[in-house]
Amino acid sequence: MESIDVKPRQFYGTNISDLNTSELTGKLIVVEGADGSGRSTQISKLRDWLERIGYAIEEVGLSRSTLVAEDLDHAKEGHTLCPTTLSLFYATDFADQLENKIIPALRSGFVVLADRYIYSLMARAIVRGVDRDWIEDVYKIALVPDVVFYLDVTPKALAERNFRKNTILDYWEAGMDIRQSGDMYDCFIHYQRQMQKVFKEMQGSYGFQIINGNRTPGSILQELQAKIEHTINWKGPKI
Repeated sequence: MESIDVKPRQFYGTNISDLNTSELTGKLIVVEGADGSGRSTQISKLRDWLERIGYAIEEVGLSRSTLVAEDLDHAKEGHTLCPTTLSLFYATDFADQLENKIIPALRSGFVVLADRYIYSLMARAIVRGVDRDWIEDVYKIALVPDVVFYLDVTPKALAERNFRKNTILDYWEAGMDIRQSGDMYDCFIHYQRQMQKVFKEMQGSYGFQIINGNRTPGSILQELQAKIEHTINWKGPKI
């Protein structure tokens, strides 16, 4: 496996359990974006590419912990979760993955690909009226990634892609839990505009690299690969 250039790793807040961060020699790469932004497609292609050039990969995402993911998905089916309860559910899911997937993988020198991270969780909470300072404090347990990409796609394009893929819009991705009235399409457009506004407000604090997601998957992949090569200090040939 190719060596990775190691830099000191930090938490957004308190170091959990006085962890020796010098042991976390891997890289944490985050791809953010709404459903329909092409995020999961890019994660899959990046995983294939990184494995081909010699890196071991761990993949994480929302609602994937062994502790609460199943319960979270079940609870969302009832469409009755309040914003605070929803936020705490997701925070528990994240904390479990941080402890049992992300940190062990980084300690083993893996590249961790995060199919969304704390930023989507904070943005969702803020749009739903949760206090910004409180939700940011909740996620101070998070490690600072090596790089964060945000795939920026217009709300109308997101809606069209979701219709093509699923034929319907998702209740939560349309923000129906907070609007609870009107046409779902209109709710979706309004909610996604709010999400984009919060993400762009957060950019200054968290240092996202905004990627134009309205292009072809191939052109987006090429841009991500070039930026990731710099992040992992890859000097080998492109495959």
